[in-house]
Amino acid sequence: MDYILYLPLFMIVFPLVGALFTGLAKEENDRARNIMAVAVSLISAAAMVLVLIHYVNYGEWSILLHQVAPGLEIKLRVDPLAALFGGTAAILWFFSVVYSTGYMAHEHARRRYFIFYLLSLSMTMGVALAANLLTLYLFYEFLTLFTYPLVIHEENDEAKKAGIRYLIYSFFGAGLILIGLIITYGNAGTLEFARGGIINPATGSPFLLQLAFLCLIFGFGVKAAVMPLHAWLPSAMAAPTPVSALLHAVAVVKSGVFGILRSMYSVFGITALISLNLGYFVAALVSVTILTASIIAMQQDVLKRRLAYSTISQLGYITLGAGLFNVIGLTGGLLHIINHALLKITLFFCAGAIITVTGKKKISELNGLGKRMPLTMIAFTIAAIGMIGIPPVNGFISKWYLIQGSLESGAWIFIVVLIGSALLNAAYFLPIIIAAFFKEGNFEPVKGPEAPLSMLLPILILVAGCLVVGTNLQLTVPYLQNIAEYLFYAGGN
Repeated sequence: MDYILYLPLFMIVFPLVGALFTGLAKEENDRARNIMAVAVSLISAAAMVLVLIHYVNYGEWSILLHQVAPGLEIKLRVDPLAALFGGTAAILWFFSVVYSTGYMAHEHARRRYFIFYLLSLSMTMGVALAANLLTLYLFYEFLTLFTYPLVIHEENDEAKKAGIRYLIYSFFGAGLILIGLIITYGNAGTLEFARGGIINPATGSPFLLQLAFLCLIFGFGVKAAVMPLHAWLPSAMAAPTPVSALLHAVAVVKSGVFGILRSMYSVFGITALISLNLGYFVAALVSVTILTASIIAMQQDVLKRRLAYSTISQLGYITLGAGLFNVIGLTGGLLHIINHALLKITLFFCAGAIITVTGKKKISELNGLGKRMPLTMIAFTIAAIGMIGIPPVNGFISKWYLIQGSLESGAWIFIVVLIGSALLNAAYFLPIIIAAFFKEGNFEPVKGPEAPLSMLLPILILVAGCLVVGTNLQLTVPYLQNIAEYLFYAGGN
């Protein structure tokens, strides 16, 4: 069983090798390339399941790859937070690759697309399994480079401008993270993630430590789309829809949120944050993002842009939970990593199916679409209800825990934010549903599948997952509450 201990390294190396072999297939040989890409993503997901099983049975472990200097190491580790993010990303990546085989069937540069899609999987696994801030930083930056060709895939002026904006914002964030990393190393002499954090506020300048924290939060906040560092995300909707799903639900934005969680709980820790008077700073910051992005979403007629601003708002829930500084709130934030991923990937897959089948991209063009694509729109409706926070869909439970966490903290303002956001979510999702099912349009029923099966089946499986997770809380809540306690109490004592 010793080989299982090296599976974290396998999770990074195997998609790299898979990308190489995928690239060997000729551009016109779609069948061989699709089979290779699906097989690589499936094996990666299966390997991650083995990692999760071994972690549950035997606890965390690490692999040292290279020591740069004392306290500076390239190192991998499986711990609760790594298992959560890595498991969610690896499993959903498989569905995204399957969906891509249908969506990209008539697109150009398909070989390049799948090469960088698998390379991005490798880097996301590196982010998830990083044992320290240096390793996370390196994989985080490679993720930027490998997702850039996906953002500009269409190669038109809009895509090229979106790509430039993506790089500018990402490298700006990288510079901030590097400053925070240097200050952290100067204070702690190490960058290793640890329960309760590694920062000792008694041995460093409060100003420098506060600066380090702000640099890390805003640096990772770029990919987490914290306002005002969010503008790259809506413009990146110029990319193919599976890339949008990758950006919004699985990899890029979640890696930013993951970096914020690591900074708060594995680098600083609650004791240091309270000592440095950073308290509810993060929660207050993201509350503005939650409400503002929801208001902007209401004004978008392009479906993917409305979903993009919805993402910006919903990501704030995860960080809000982390900033409440209690186990219940943190549990809600961690729950929303899984719930938002399932809901948002479903919504983007539905949007992609609509674009592929009808060519319609605007909400104002979707009147009567429920007749033409009933299964797709039913799936969209269920996922939208989950995003609003209505039971029995899975989005309800994470928001319930966030409200309970706000009550425990005595922070009524955050309850107002959460309820206000839910109402705004309803205001920008319900008109889409009403237009599709209750307004007359030019769409008519068709015989046979309403969309390619490689696109429709992932949609139906994932929306079923939203309902299963929403109605069987024992599948997620106990485990994520344990993770919250793992992160919280180490810094709370």
